[in-house]
Amino acid sequence: MEFESDLFVSYAHIDDQALVEGQKGWISNLHRALEIRLAQLLGKQPKIWRDPKLQGNDVFSDKLLDRLAQVGLLVSVLSPRYVNSDWCTRELREFFKASESSGGARVGDKIRVFKVVKTQIPLEQHPSELQQVLGYDFFIVDPETGRARELSQSSGPDDSRQYWARLDDLAHDITEALGLLEAASPGTGTGTGAVAGGESGAVSARAGDSPIVFLAETTFDLKSERDSIKRELQGHGYRVLPDRPLPLIAPEAEALVTDDLARCQLSVHLVGRNYGIVPEGATESMVVLQNELAIGRGQAEDFLRLIWIPPGLGTEDERQRRFIESLQNDPRIQQGADILETSLEDFKSAIHKKLEPEEEEEEEEESAGAAAGDLDDDDLCRIYVICDQRDLDHTLALEDYLYDQGFEVTVPVFEGDEAQVRKDHEENLVICDAILFYYGAGNELWLRRKLREMQKSAAFGRTKPLRAKAIYVAPPATPQKRRVRTREALVIPQQQDFEPSALAPFLQHLQD
Repeated sequence: MEFESDLFVSYAHIDDQALVEGQKGWISNLHRALEIRLAQLLGKQPKIWRDPKLQGNDVFSDKLLDRLAQVGLLVSVLSPRYVNSDWCTRELREFFKASESSGGARVGDKIRVFKVVKTQIPLEQHPSELQQVLGYDFFIVDPETGRARELSQSSGPDDSRQYWARLDDLAHDITEALGLLEAASPGTGTGTGAVAGGESGAVSARAGDSPIVFLAETTFDLKSERDSIKRELQGHGYRVLPDRPLPLIAPEAEALVTDDLARCQLSVHLVGRNYGIVPEGATESMVVLQNELAIGRGQAEDFLRLIWIPPGLGTEDERQRRFIESLQNDPRIQQGADILETSLEDFKSAIHKKLEPEEEEEEEEESAGAAAGDLDDDDLCRIYVICDQRDLDHTLALEDYLYDQGFEVTVPVFEGDEAQVRKDHEENLVICDAILFYYGAGNELWLRRKLREMQKSAAFGRTKPLRAKAIYVAPPATPQKRRVRTREALVIPQQQDFEPSALAPFLQHLQD
């Protein structure tokens, strides 16, 4: 059906009172920003309705009820005042009732109510109709004090960035829901009965074209990282589960996660410094529970698991320390999983590699082959010299020598778009035959990070083993460099000017 308003913003009047006289209130700023972003995404001006004159002594009129029946979507802005307001909670209930005359409270796999949480409120205090609805949290919790603070457009740089990211998530999801409503209107060939009021787990036609990804709920310290991954996956057209809050009772949580995992080809797990909530009736945290259920799901051939641990992660929680150690050392947990300790952007790239169809990978390989002059891999040996940007000039003599010996030599790119630089690095890790780490200006953490990237090159698409790996320990001399030793690569100490004979062991490995 045709709606008079695309969107109705339901809020408590006090939440739009500005703290500083003369400025706009929080709700007014949200309304304006959402209106602009939706117009950009829709390509037309959205019809957003809210009542700026709402007063506590106003009468809930039949006129308002009639108008709610002409609204496509509802945005409920939750705050302590909202959940204690008879008016606000009635608006919510009446919208659900009114939606029955326009196809039901769901359209496709989307609920027609969007929950914006302005101020942190315990889930059990949310209106019962919204407790199983994923919210858009416009607040963050300080990890040191445990105190929540609201995000706004005028916050500091980091808080402001998070505000706009979450508003963008909200706008994209509203845009998708409006598209489903339009497709469900009579005359489009879909019909409201075909998509509305169905099971909450129904997969939309769009989601059926691409894999469904299980993005495990994580602890609050990694919420921004999870939101970033979710945003990127949805931007590429993937459906992301779970699409509702996980129950805090263990059997119910297990049933929901098991059902969601059964519909996915990939599960993604983020591990932070906090242990997290332990559901009632369980002995392990929700993060551990989801990982264990994914291990069980992983017995199927069509299922993959990716686990991310931020580099240098530390924790003071002994339970979390034991969990991280088990991820790193337990063969049962590692089976069928890629455990990556890389940057978040590199981890995102690994996710996309797992999700890309094999046909696309083959096309990329053919394209790369054509660009290289269709040379046979047996005729060309590629050495990837990984160095810090400050060492580019110092590697010239080494590069020239290797090239004169008949090798194709590649070094990292440091200038240009960040995503393209990262993609080039990953492709070099995939196609090279040998890696030579030039350990000069970089510190010990740099070397460790680069070694981990080499270890995880399979996540970027590498299928064959490296023929040789070496660490060229270059000047300046440091105590850390004198103690370099590893079984993962040949160590070549060279604390003087470049001497070709030092590379003999490395080149011998390439010839073996």
